[in-house]
Amino acid sequence: MNLPKSSKRTLAALALISVFASGKPAAAEDKKAGDDKGSYTKTTTINFEDDTIEGDLSRPDGEYVEGRKPVKHSNLIRIREEFKQKVMDSVGEL
Repeated sequence: MNLPKSSKRTLAALALISVFASGKPAAAEDKKAGDDKGSYTKTTTINFEDDTIEGDLSRPDGEYVEGRKPVKHSNLIRIREEFKQKVMDSVGEL
């Protein structure tokens, strides 16, 4: 087929339009009465009053072990002995 470009485009556009136009539009199905599979309640109540639970309280074997005692550290801030003297000397210089 030796058709000009405009004819090829026209044929392609017509083909696309015919494909989309021939399709059936999707529609939601209406619910029919009696189609329900079941009805559910919003809350469910479970009653455990008739159940009897028997058993013993089990605890791990062993003894309670305390952690390490806190360690006393020396103070990392050292006060300079000559500090007061240097402050007094700086006041004299003002």
